Amino acid sequence: MDHLTLTEAEWRQRLTPEQYHVLREAGTERAFAGALNGNKADGVYQCAGCGNPLFDSADKYDSGSGWPSFTQPIVAESVTDHADRSHGMVRVETRCARCDGHLGHVFPDGPPPTGLRYCMNSIALDFHPRED
Repeated sequence: MDHLTLTEAEWRQRLTPEQYHVLREAGTERAFAGALNGNKADGVYQCAGCGNPLFDSADKYDSGSGWPSFTQPIVAESVTDHADRSHGMVRVETRCARCDGHLGHVFPDGPPPTGLRYCMNSIALDFHPRED
């Protein structure tokens, strides 16, 4: 996968201030505040920073957490996982493999078949409905 590298000025021009905070500064949107949490349409969720396809709606489920949750990425290579020891916790941060944008975290408490919960920030994602 080609890696997208931009300057901080280019990122600030490309993203809204809220997207910049989440994608480039590892921020988090408030629970239940994201536009995509309740989305049930058929389609693909892409990185809002670079357009990399990340998650399929077929793998989305309502975790009750307040953030869009998925059991797996479209392909494992579309995301990368990193140790996150911020806020006095140990978690696994999920980033876009193409632009290194912060997406959210993955937890081992999801449903079958993977047992994983990719808990993503809506603002870090763009939804594209599947065409018939």
